[in-house]
Amino acid sequence: MGVKSTVTMAMAPRFTGMAPGLTTRFVRDAMHHAVTGVGPLTGAAEGADKQLKEQHGDVERAVHEVIEFHVRLAGAGGFVTNLGGVVSAAVTIPVNITELALIQCRMIAGIAHLRGYDLADPRVRNAILATMMGEDTVEDLVKRKRLPARPMALATATEIYPDLDRLIANEVASDLIKRVAGKRTAVVVARRVPIVGGMVGAGADGYATWQLGRYADRELRPLARR
Repeated sequence: MGVKSTVTMAMAPRFTGMAPGLTTRFVRDAMHHAVTGVGPLTGAAEGADKQLKEQHGDVERAVHEVIEFHVRLAGAGGFVTNLGGVVSAAVTIPVNITELALIQCRMIAGIAHLRGYDLADPRVRNAILATMMGEDTVEDLVKRKRLPARPMALATATEIYPDLDRLIANEVASDLIKRVAGKRTAVVVARRVPIVGGMVGAGADGYATWQLGRYADRELRPLARR
């Protein structure tokens, strides 16, 4: 058994035990704070409108800037939460999940707002959360009929899907756990040299956020402004 597999098996129980709040409520709270703002971080629409103003009304350039801003934000957070070394992993993993959920949700919500979606619409919020899982996971869930449609179709659906918000929130929570735990197996050796571990963590979080931003850019196509 390789080092990566051994580390995964050793860390998984501790990780799950240290993150009991990763439930549907946790995911909904991340959505709420992403839309309304928390601390120094403004709400998604306000942040996106600021980028739109800076880009002189060019929506597509504003979308690009929203993605770039959140990639930098995720990278900075990934660096900080990966500096402590192997001993602190059990403490920083839940923090890393919380920050990634908020940052990535805010980014996708900002893109949706710029493209004309109403962030107060529960269908749009379901679409934002679905987008957080990434294209490959979404395609797999649609193929297996665990998800009724892709994000844009969810955002514009006329049909009401019972309990869809709970289903998506559960899937998002599970996906976040897998992604962050998987990243830890890649950086656990590098963390023995703290600065190197931080750089790896920053790169992983930033790249993952960039991928989701690109997916949201492709998936959440422009709607006509009402």
